[in-house]
Amino acid sequence: MADERLVHAPLARWAHERPAAVALANGERHLTFAALHALVQERAARLDAQGAPATVLLEGEGGTLERVVDFLAVIASGRCAAMGDADWPATVAQAIAAKLPARAHTGAPPAPETPFYVGFTSGSTGLPKGFERNHRSWAESFAVTLRDFGLDAATRVLAPGRMSHSLFLFGALLGLWSGAGAEVQERFSAPRALATLAAGGTPLLVAVPSQLVLMLQWAQRRRLAPIEGVRLVLISGARWMRERTPELRRLFPRARIVEFYGASEASYIAWMDADAQAPTQAVGRAFSNVALHIGPHPGTAPLPRGETGLIWVRSPMLFTGYVNLADGTAALREGDWLSVRDVGFLDASGLLHLCGRESRMVVTQGKNLFPEEIETCLAAHPAVVQASLHGLPDALRGMAVHAVLQCPGEPPPAPLLAAWCRERLEPFKTPRHWWLWRGPWPQTASGKTDHAAIARALASGGHASLARLP
Repeated sequence: MADERLVHAPLARWAHERPAAVALANGERHLTFAALHALVQERAARLDAQGAPATVLLEGEGGTLERVVDFLAVIASGRCAAMGDADWPATVAQAIAAKLPARAHTGAPPAPETPFYVGFTSGSTGLPKGFERNHRSWAESFAVTLRDFGLDAATRVLAPGRMSHSLFLFGALLGLWSGAGAEVQERFSAPRALATLAAGGTPLLVAVPSQLVLMLQWAQRRRLAPIEGVRLVLISGARWMRERTPELRRLFPRARIVEFYGASEASYIAWMDADAQAPTQAVGRAFSNVALHIGPHPGTAPLPRGETGLIWVRSPMLFTGYVNLADGTAALREGDWLSVRDVGFLDASGLLHLCGRESRMVVTQGKNLFPEEIETCLAAHPAVVQASLHGLPDALRGMAVHAVLQCPGEPPPAPLLAAWCRERLEPFKTPRHWWLWRGPWPQTASGKTDHAAIARALASGGHASLARLP
């Protein structure tokens, strides 16, 4: 019997019980469970023959399907796979490779506590932080997915993103772990994703909000019929635009649509069924294997319901540590508890609300403002595609709130944007200064908004990409 505490171990079981079933496909090529297992074992043996180190960096080259196979081969050999990103500049890739643990592989077979994966998330220094996970942490994540979401979570998965993004790697491996299989894309395509879903063989979709928006736009332009075969949509990676939930329900009328909040260092934290009427900051209730504590330290009494503080998490899904650096954005650990420095509160019913990241909090007019809330509000404006909020010194208010926007067409004038915010937010949260970003939107190596780069541009006072809105 396969040890289901190991991420790759069920592959041998499915190769024996379902050898001809398709395990992994990309629309052009497919591998059965028997073929995938044989290929993984062959490549694992090659790593042993080459004397590969304990941590193997998988470079950004190669197709998505091949990267999954290589990843499985590394972990099947008892090693740890560090998943590189094809978009990293050469200097970043070299710096990361130099900082990975230089351990020799002992030859011992993998165990639940063996590190199997190093992923990367944005760091404040510009070099992505490497976070290390052991087998048990992701096996627990797979198990709670099935426990909390039911049988629809044990169906074939479409994970249409790069494997350097942990969400899509998790989705693909979930399908292989459950025995249902996974479909991946070599490059994300909304029409191909919709065609795959419409074919009826992938009832489970794992996606980030930007992908779903592109799918909705394509479906609307082509007047696609509702796709009945999708039963579960899992959304993460960024805040879902909840006002678009009714559209998504019309496209996938039989699907349960779930938003979940998590972190690279913590896996799952909380989840909720998507609801257009839900409070903006609500992110759901804790997963069944997660405990939450709101307060400065987990050893103290939790703050009363409704009071804002650091979010602490205790679960069997936490990471083991960073492998290359720990800067001001690094997670905090106290005993069995972890905080990724997010700030939030539990309401009277036990629903978790996420205010934002501690490091981005702005004090203005004597009150704490979390930029993420205002960014979410502005991103819901039909003329805005990206928003970044910042506080700059102000003699009267301590900090004045500046909004930097990306608009694909003619940007609305500042008074209309301010009115949009005043209708939805407390008055002190409305930005007083408005800027348009011209040119490509700054992004980190992991594809998130590079707020630090935008802050530097604002501070310079004359950045070529910034234009003040009238």
